[in-house]
Amino acid sequence: MSKPSASTVSAGRACRAGALAPAAAWPTGACGTGAGCEASAEGTLAVATALNPHIGYDRAAVIVRDAATSGRTLREVAREHGVDEATLDEALDLRKIAAGSSA
Repeated sequence: MSKPSASTVSAGRACRAGALAPAAAWPTGACGTGAGCEASAEGTLAVATALNPHIGYDRAAVIVRDAATSGRTLREVAREHGVDEATLDEALDLRKIAAGSSA
């Protein structure tokens, strides 16, 4: 797999930052829409650590491995592994994740 270009990395950062702003302030261009930014931010497998308290490290690790090897999203693979939508919504709340322990 090739290393992402600096512009790709910057676009990803812009999308993740935009996902945390009010919808009216979401950037256009690199991400397109607020929904695109949120999908981009949630698409990173790093957010899987937020699943650990809900489903355990070992189960989350299997989900991450499957998502990484298949190219599918974490949410999609987690559903296939029996993680319910309410748990995914709570665990993968990007605003809560970004706020850290102050949320």
